[in-house]
Amino acid sequence: MDIVPTKDTDQHLTADTIVAHLSYIFEHSGTQEYLGEPVTMAQHMLQAASLAKHQGLSDAVIAAALLHDIGHFTNDFGTFSMTDTHDLKHETYGSQVLNPWFPEIVTQCVRYHVTAKRYLCATRPTYFSKLSAASVYSLNLQGGPMNPDEAAKFAENPYLEEIIQVRLVDDAGKVADMKTYAFAYFKPLLQILVNQHCRDH
Repeated sequence: MDIVPTKDTDQHLTADTIVAHLSYIFEHSGTQEYLGEPVTMAQHMLQAASLAKHQGLSDAVIAAALLHDIGHFTNDFGTFSMTDTHDLKHETYGSQVLNPWFPEIVTQCVRYHVTAKRYLCATRPTYFSKLSAASVYSLNLQGGPMNPDEAAKFAENPYLEEIIQVRLVDDAGKVADMKTYAFAYFKPLLQILVNQHCRDH
């Protein structure tokens, strides 16, 4: 399994190299199986981003959709499998990698796209029935549907709409042979967001 480490490489990344680093992760690790779905990890993330693009969603949502599962490759434990007995917190690892380089709206969408699944299960009666078997399995590891208090608190997130948008294209991006944009297509969009964030900070 080709997991790209970040603990040693993060300190060497710059605004000019982070997009290339993310591209490297896609190229070298993205061919792994995606949770038993009929797509690879890279295909799944490219499908999510392409769907967001086709739906006319914001650049921040497109970027978050593209990078939402990057934490599967940047944690210490590898990718999720259907034999896991605990949650690997890939959303936390992913947002930590992106935090120095991307606007808060992007990193919030990445950090909370798993929490959004729990929220939607609690607030949209038909949502659970549309989840894949792998998503249901991981949901149980991630805490299951929210209780009313948890849902009310999560609804206060200022980026709730965008987080849910990322969650929904995440759920939809599991189709065999879907035509998508390549990662290279999204590089200029990612670089613009990085430059804006670094200029403002």
